[in-house]
Amino acid sequence: MILQKILPPLGITLFFLAIDWYAFQSFKQLIPHSGLLRKGMYAGYWSISGILLITMFFIRIFGLPGNNRILMVFCLSIFFIFFISKFILCFFLLMEDSYRGISFVIRTASKYFFSGTARHSPGRSAALAKIAAGISAIPMVSLVYGMVKGAYKYKVHKLDLVLKNLPAAFEGLKIVQISDVHVGSFYDKDAVLRGVNLLMDEKPDIVFFTGDLVNNEAAEFDSYKEIFGLIKAPMGIYSILGNHDYGDYKYWETEGAKRKNLENLKDHHSSIGWRLLMDEHIYLKKEGAKIAIAGVQNWGAKGNFPKYGNLKKALKGIDEEAVLLLLSHDPSHWEAQVVPSFPQVLATFSGHTHGMQFGIEIPGLKWSPVQYFYKQWAGLYEKNGQQLYVNRGFGFLGYPGRVGIWPEITSFTLRSS
Repeated sequence: MILQKILPPLGITLFFLAIDWYAFQSFKQLIPHSGLLRKGMYAGYWSISGILLITMFFIRIFGLPGNNRILMVFCLSIFFIFFISKFILCFFLLMEDSYRGISFVIRTASKYFFSGTARHSPGRSAALAKIAAGISAIPMVSLVYGMVKGAYKYKVHKLDLVLKNLPAAFEGLKIVQISDVHVGSFYDKDAVLRGVNLLMDEKPDIVFFTGDLVNNEAAEFDSYKEIFGLIKAPMGIYSILGNHDYGDYKYWETEGAKRKNLENLKDHHSSIGWRLLMDEHIYLKKEGAKIAIAGVQNWGAKGNFPKYGNLKKALKGIDEEAVLLLLSHDPSHWEAQVVPSFPQVLATFSGHTHGMQFGIEIPGLKWSPVQYFYKQWAGLYEKNGQQLYVNRGFGFLGYPGRVGIWPEITSFTLRSS
């Protein structure tokens, strides 16, 4: 029984130790060939690696005191950051060793088959080691910056949302959207409060929240209820559930405990004045005119996410002439159901992707690995006269930071076409 518990983490530790040793062959090319400095850098390299490997080995077996989830995430992230850089070093080293191996075979063949003169095997290239070290430092520096500064580097995106047949009474109305709070990942209340204050600085008429308030458990929200309760809007705050809100990624002792967790989460929405839309719609009225706001439970066309939502039910009975806005957590829902079957939905508001919390967004270039999984992953999209906005997320999940894709608060001003 003990061996069954120890052997898997031991095997993983030995694998990473082998990676470490191989990367060290490149590291050796970067430091002086003699003296105390070389010995000190050797000791520093193996001390850091040893601490990381031993820590992860014991965490894998015994866990952390008090099951501190946030500390666990930070430990895993630091381990990942160091070893992704070492994997890059190993890649360059493998290319060099492959070249040296092929050269050796050619020299040997030349010597024995063509009576040539075999040359000495070339040594490792210090120049290549420096290039590899420079490239491997990029993700390390970026990911560390993302943890230290990027996690709460809130960015307000402002844009006009043009809607056909928008009643004159709603011209200039301001909607502010946030999504994917993942409150269980937060570790800095002052930073979160700063984000909420940025939202309120926009002076919203309406606020939309498009799902994933927690990671797994409703109790995660307890210590942040006061902060998010500061969000106010004269025409209401409207929210929906995301895939994480149902508790599907946690083991529950009974189905009843899981259902109770979901009910507690719904109570959190109502306790801070958020109107949770569960496959239903409401009307907003102003000066005798009205627009419809519909909210659907989570429904995704990608991956194995459960399809809880019922869009047909949510839109049943809506006035045909009403301008209709839809809240739907997963953007893949838009092309899968909304566009082909519900043309009356003029604009859909989503989240879910987080922009993968990593990418590049500069003038002329917008890229993230998530785009290979989600066609619509951040910003505004249009098809057949219908629009979709994908919010990059207010919080973070897994990796406790963001690089290039900053946490987002979106401020829309409604305009008539």
